Amino acid sequence: MGERGVFLPALLLRSYRELGLSDSDMMLLLQLMMFRDSLRQDFPTPDELGRLTGATAKSVQQQLGRLIKEGFLTINDAVDASSGIRYERYDWQGWLERAAAWAAAERPEPASPEPAARQTAAMELNLFSVFEQEFGRPLSPMECERISSWLDLDQYSDELIRFALREAVFAGKLHFTYIDRILLEWSRNRVSTPEEAKVHSRKFRGTSKN
Repeated sequence: MGERGVFLPALLLRSYRELGLSDSDMMLLLQLMMFRDSLRQDFPTPDELGRLTGATAKSVQQQLGRLIKEGFLTINDAVDASSGIRYERYDWQGWLERAAAWAAAERPEPASPEPAARQTAAMELNLFSVFEQEFGRPLSPMECERISSWLDLDQYSDELIRFALREAVFAGKLHFTYIDRILLEWSRNRVSTPEEAKVHSRKFRGTSKN
């Protein structure tokens, strides 16, 4: 026990067959997530993946190549912030975007609560992507849960969360605790839209300078 978990949005499980992914594809993608989130390994070898999936390194390599060709995976260059060493990592942003597009294209049924749930799930995926781009790294499962709680429990809008992220970038304090404080401050002052947040932020900065 004590191992890191893997955060998997339910939308990815609901949509993978609709997107043309097989059970084997899904398992391989989950293993890539596990290597990143649990083992902190961004670029596992086909041999390492094959040992966990029961496939040969050659078949895993072919499967990865197909997923890359179909746009579900990419291989990106990255730089280690502490050492400056360049390395490669797998990125499944294409998969997330396709799942979000699938959810958005689903025709809503008036009597069912599922459309709202699908919309929220797609919104979460998009927010995860925006945060990962700003942070320059993958989000941890705990950070993903924090974003989900902002949407589901605190009922902050997608636009307001994005604006809070921009404020954190502007202030040079890019961490979740600071973003959480921004959202809490806005909530206490009944700020619910980016427009209201802009006005409140200008007042706050003006007060801070005096």
